[in-house]
Amino acid sequence: MAGVNDQRDDRALRADCGSCFGLCCVALPFSASADFAIDKDAGKPCSNLQTDFRCGIHTRLRQSGFPGCTVYDCFGAGQKVSQVTFGGTDWRQAPETASQMFAVFPVVRRLHELLRYLTEALTLHPARALHGELRRLLEETERLTGLGPDALEKLDVATHRQDVNVLLLRTSELVRAEASGTMKDGRKKDRKKDRRGADLVGARLRGADLRGADLRGAYLIAADLTGADLRLADLIGADLRDANLAGADLTGSIFLTQPQLNAAKGDLSTRVPPGLTRPAHWS
Repeated sequence: MAGVNDQRDDRALRADCGSCFGLCCVALPFSASADFAIDKDAGKPCSNLQTDFRCGIHTRLRQSGFPGCTVYDCFGAGQKVSQVTFGGTDWRQAPETASQMFAVFPVVRRLHELLRYLTEALTLHPARALHGELRRLLEETERLTGLGPDALEKLDVATHRQDVNVLLLRTSELVRAEASGTMKDGRKKDRKKDRRGADLVGARLRGADLRGADLRGAYLIAADLTGADLRLADLIGADLRDANLAGADLTGSIFLTQPQLNAAKGDLSTRVPPGLTRPAHWS
């Protein structure tokens, strides 16, 4: 069994838009494309952002040409920056804070993403020997998220991310090792499933046995993964935009996030891991 149920409270790592000052709708830039209907510069409010910091087209983003918004997740960084880092004072009330608030938001977002992975790693029973180290890095990452605006703006997130990644890699290896050995029908499992960073754009992987595969950072854009077995696969950073996951089995896959699922295509027979939600646009 890949995971254990520790009843953790991960609400702080879920976006609470009602407690945020619309930071993702202002701080981040985007260009007119299949994902966004318009161009928007960093620091400029989206034309759909209302005075109460809510999105005016939230319930019809895809139909309005903004599917890119539906696959974005701040992992709770928005409310952290809004209510903790800046103490509940918004950038409209205090325009002098805007520039720094928008600069700090992506920093905290990267830290919260690491918290998301570390929190999951601590639920993975095969990696129990690493739980002490994982917990230490989790606590350090949490400490960093509580720094003041000046310190956060100067923070070297890349170096910290490298330290976390080393441990997540070791965690992945221990979990994926469960997929080695012999299958119930006597067939030998493929031990050569290192697809890390692989270019699998549009790949035909229908029914593929990818159990225990390393798909970290793999480009699976528009790949056909219909009926594929992705149990125990490491999907951290994998690009699943428009990948067909109809009938695929993702139970037990590790480091898969809601934005990745939202970017993919699936159906009612797609099996998703506990804690993640089947996207509303899946048929």
